[in-house]
Amino acid sequence: MPIMKDILEGFALVAVASVADAVDKVTGQRGYMDATIKPRTVDKRVVGPAATVLETATSEFVPPQHALDLIDEAPRGSVIVISIDGGESDVAVWGGLMTAGAVANDHVGAILDGAVRDLPEIRRDYGFPVYARDVSPGTTLGRFRTVASQVPVKVGGVVVHPGDIIVADVDGVVVVPLAHAAEVLAMSKEIDDRELEQAKLIIAERSLRAGLAKYGRI
Repeated sequence: MPIMKDILEGFALVAVASVADAVDKVTGQRGYMDATIKPRTVDKRVVGPAATVLETATSEFVPPQHALDLIDEAPRGSVIVISIDGGESDVAVWGGLMTAGAVANDHVGAILDGAVRDLPEIRRDYGFPVYARDVSPGTTLGRFRTVASQVPVKVGGVVVHPGDIIVADVDGVVVVPLAHAAEVLAMSKEIDDRELEQAKLIIAERSLRAGLAKYGRI
Protein backbone atom coordinates (compact mmCIF):
# COMPACT_ATOMS: atom_id res chain seq x y z
CA MET A 1 0.00 0.00 0.00
CA PRO A 2 1.68 3.26 -1.10
CA ILE A 3 1.83 6.07 1.42
CA MET A 4 0.14 9.24 0.27
CA LYS A 5 2.25 12.37 0.54
CA ASP A 6 -0.43 14.17 2.56
CA ILE A 7 -0.35 11.40 5.18
CA LEU A 8 3.37 11.88 5.76
CA GLU A 9 2.99 15.65 5.75
CA GLY A 10 0.20 15.33 8.30
CA PHE A 11 2.28 13.23 10.66
CA ALA A 12 5.03 15.84 10.47
CA LEU A 13 2.68 18.35 12.11
CA VAL A 14 1.05 16.45 14.98
CA ALA A 15 2.49 15.78 18.44
CA VAL A 16 4.25 12.45 18.87
CA ALA A 17 2.37 11.97 22.14
CA SER A 18 -0.92 12.39 20.29
CA VAL A 19 0.18 9.81 17.74
CA ALA A 20 1.03 7.37 20.54
CA ASP A 21 -2.40 7.90 22.10
CA ALA A 22 -4.12 7.49 18.74
CA VAL A 23 -2.30 4.22 17.98
CA ASP A 24 -3.37 2.93 21.41
CA LYS A 25 -7.01 3.71 20.67
CA VAL A 26 -7.17 2.70 17.01
CA THR A 27 -5.21 -0.55 17.17
CA GLY A 28 -5.63 -1.52 20.82
CA GLN A 29 -1.88 -2.04 21.03
CA ARG A 30 1.12 -0.05 22.16
CA GLY A 31 2.86 1.70 19.30
CA TYR A 32 5.64 3.59 21.11
CA MET A 33 9.12 2.14 21.53
CA ASP A 34 11.13 1.77 24.73
CA ALA A 35 12.14 5.12 26.18
CA THR A 36 15.84 4.26 25.87
CA ILE A 37 15.57 4.59 22.08
CA LYS A 38 16.07 8.31 21.76
CA PRO A 39 17.81 10.89 19.53
CA ARG A 40 21.58 10.52 19.86
CA THR A 41 22.91 12.72 17.06
CA VAL A 42 20.53 15.66 16.56
CA ASP A 43 17.10 16.50 17.98
CA LYS A 44 15.44 16.36 14.58
CA ARG A 45 11.95 15.03 13.92
CA VAL A 46 11.71 11.90 11.77
CA VAL A 47 8.67 10.92 9.70
CA GLY A 48 8.78 8.28 7.01
CA PRO A 49 8.13 4.68 5.99
CA ALA A 50 10.15 1.97 7.69
CA ALA A 51 12.77 -0.05 5.82
CA THR A 52 13.78 -2.87 8.13
CA VAL A 53 16.86 -4.97 8.90
CA LEU A 54 17.17 -7.97 11.23
CA GLU A 55 20.45 -8.80 12.99
CA THR A 56 21.40 -11.75 15.17
CA ALA A 57 24.39 -12.82 17.25
CA THR A 58 27.41 -14.41 15.57
CA SER A 59 31.13 -14.96 16.05
CA GLU A 60 31.78 -14.40 12.34
CA PHE A 61 33.58 -11.30 11.14
CA VAL A 62 31.16 -10.35 8.39
CA PRO A 63 29.86 -6.94 7.26
CA PRO A 64 26.20 -5.99 7.84
CA GLN A 65 25.43 -6.72 4.20
CA HIS A 66 21.64 -6.56 4.36
CA ALA A 67 21.82 -3.12 5.99
CA LEU A 68 24.40 -1.85 3.51
CA ASP A 69 22.34 -3.05 0.54
CA LEU A 70 19.09 -1.70 1.96
CA ILE A 71 20.53 1.80 2.37
CA ASP A 72 21.12 1.88 -1.39
CA GLU A 73 17.97 0.02 -2.38
CA ALA A 74 15.20 1.33 -0.09
CA PRO A 75 12.88 3.99 -1.49
CA ARG A 76 14.11 7.52 -0.94
CA GLY A 77 12.70 9.10 2.18
CA SER A 78 12.81 5.85 4.15
CA VAL A 79 13.58 5.43 7.83
CA ILE A 80 16.12 2.63 8.29
CA VAL A 81 15.03 0.46 11.23
CA ILE A 82 17.53 -2.08 12.58
CA SER A 83 16.54 -4.82 15.02
CA ILE A 84 18.81 -6.94 17.22
CA ASP A 85 17.42 -9.87 19.20
CA GLY A 86 16.58 -8.45 22.62
CA GLY A 87 18.20 -5.07 21.97
CA GLU A 88 21.87 -4.23 22.47
CA SER A 89 23.27 -1.12 24.13
CA ASP A 90 27.00 -1.82 23.86
CA VAL A 91 27.44 -2.56 20.15
CA ALA A 92 27.03 0.03 17.40
CA VAL A 93 24.92 -1.07 14.44
CA TRP A 94 25.27 2.32 12.74
CA GLY A 95 28.10 4.78 12.12
CA GLY A 96 29.51 7.45 9.89
CA LEU A 97 29.76 5.53 6.62
CA MET A 98 26.21 4.21 6.86
CA THR A 99 25.09 7.76 7.57
CA ALA A 100 26.88 8.97 4.45
CA GLY A 101 25.05 6.31 2.44
CA ALA A 102 21.71 7.24 3.98
CA VAL A 103 22.22 10.93 3.21
CA ALA A 104 23.31 10.10 -0.35
CA ASN A 105 20.06 8.18 -0.82
CA ASP A 106 17.85 10.88 0.74
CA HIS A 107 16.72 8.80 3.71
CA VAL A 108 15.28 10.71 6.63
CA GLY A 109 16.54 8.88 9.71
CA ALA A 110 17.59 5.67 11.42
CA ILE A 111 15.97 3.87 14.36
CA LEU A 112 18.19 1.32 16.11
CA ASP A 113 17.66 -1.40 18.68
CA GLY A 114 21.41 -1.13 19.21
CA ALA A 115 23.93 1.64 19.64
CA VAL A 116 25.37 4.23 17.27
CA ARG A 117 28.97 5.44 16.93
CA ASP A 118 30.89 8.19 15.09
CA LEU A 119 28.73 10.90 16.68
CA PRO A 120 31.19 13.77 16.11
CA GLU A 121 31.33 12.93 12.40
CA ILE A 122 27.57 12.51 12.02
CA ARG A 123 26.84 15.76 13.84
CA ARG A 124 29.54 17.74 12.06
CA ASP A 125 29.08 16.51 8.51
CA TYR A 126 25.48 15.38 8.15
CA GLY A 127 23.10 16.50 10.91
CA PHE A 128 21.37 13.17 10.31
CA PRO A 129 18.90 11.98 12.96
CA VAL A 130 19.75 8.63 14.54
CA TYR A 131 17.60 7.24 17.35
CA ALA A 132 19.37 4.49 19.27
CA ARG A 133 19.51 2.63 22.56
CA ASP A 134 22.88 4.14 23.38
CA VAL A 135 26.26 5.27 22.08
CA SER A 136 29.18 2.85 21.82
CA PRO A 137 32.44 2.61 19.84
CA GLY A 138 32.04 -1.18 19.60
CA THR A 139 31.69 -2.83 16.19
CA THR A 140 29.25 -5.55 15.16
CA LEU A 141 32.07 -7.51 13.50
CA GLY A 142 32.46 -10.79 15.36
CA ARG A 143 29.33 -10.06 17.41
CA PHE A 144 26.30 -9.61 15.16
CA ARG A 145 25.40 -10.21 11.53
CA THR A 146 22.44 -9.21 9.42
CA VAL A 147 20.15 -12.03 8.32
CA ALA A 148 17.30 -10.34 6.44
CA SER A 149 15.89 -7.05 5.24
CA GLN A 150 12.37 -5.76 4.60
CA VAL A 151 10.85 -8.29 7.02
CA PRO A 152 8.81 -7.68 10.19
CA VAL A 153 11.12 -6.91 13.11
CA LYS A 154 10.73 -6.05 16.78
CA VAL A 155 12.42 -2.86 17.96
CA GLY A 156 11.99 -1.29 21.37
CA GLY A 157 9.17 -3.67 22.21
CA VAL A 158 7.14 -2.86 19.08
CA VAL A 159 6.74 -4.88 15.89
CA VAL A 160 7.64 -2.88 12.78
CA HIS A 161 6.55 -3.99 9.32
CA PRO A 162 8.20 -2.62 6.19
CA GLY A 163 6.24 0.44 5.15
CA ASP A 164 4.84 1.23 8.60
CA ILE A 165 5.14 4.93 9.35
CA ILE A 166 7.74 6.00 11.89
CA VAL A 167 7.01 9.24 13.76
CA ALA A 168 9.73 10.33 16.17
CA ASP A 169 11.08 13.35 18.02
CA VAL A 170 12.46 14.12 21.47
CA ASP A 171 9.28 12.63 23.01
CA GLY A 172 10.10 9.19 21.58
CA VAL A 173 9.47 6.86 18.65
CA VAL A 174 6.02 5.72 17.54
CA VAL A 175 5.20 3.08 14.91
CA VAL A 176 1.97 3.64 12.97
CA PRO A 177 0.73 0.49 11.19
CA LEU A 178 0.33 1.40 7.55
CA ALA A 179 -3.17 -0.04 7.32
CA HIS A 180 -4.34 2.34 10.08
CA ALA A 181 -2.33 5.41 9.05
CA ALA A 182 -5.21 7.61 7.89
CA GLU A 183 -7.35 6.82 10.94
CA VAL A 184 -4.45 7.36 13.36
CA LEU A 185 -3.59 10.67 11.72
CA ALA A 186 -7.17 11.91 11.94
CA MET A 187 -7.41 10.99 15.60
CA SER A 188 -3.99 12.55 16.32
CA LYS A 189 -5.20 15.84 14.86
CA GLU A 190 -8.36 15.66 16.97
CA ILE A 191 -6.30 15.07 20.11
CA ASP A 192 -4.00 18.00 19.29
CA ASP A 193 -6.95 20.32 18.66
CA ARG A 194 -8.73 19.26 21.83
CA GLU A 195 -5.62 19.70 23.97
CA LEU A 196 -5.04 23.17 22.53
CA GLU A 197 -8.55 24.24 23.48
CA GLN A 198 -8.19 22.61 26.88
CA ALA A 199 -4.92 24.41 27.57
CA LYS A 200 -6.51 27.74 26.61
CA LEU A 201 -9.37 27.10 29.00
CA ILE A 202 -7.02 26.18 31.85
CA ILE A 203 -5.11 29.44 31.39
CA ALA A 204 -8.28 31.53 31.02
CA GLU A 205 -9.97 29.98 34.06
CA ARG A 206 -6.74 29.76 36.06
CA SER A 207 -7.77 26.23 36.91
CA LEU A 208 -6.53 22.81 35.83
CA ARG A 209 -9.71 21.26 37.25
CA ALA A 210 -11.85 23.42 34.97
CA GLY A 211 -10.06 22.10 31.92
CA LEU A 212 -10.31 18.51 33.09
CA ALA A 213 -13.99 18.87 33.90
CA LYS A 214 -14.85 20.08 30.40
CA TYR A 215 -12.53 17.95 28.28
CA GLY A 216 -11.83 14.92 30.50
CA ARG A 217 -8.27 14.54 29.22
CA ILE A 218 -4.91 14.58 30.98
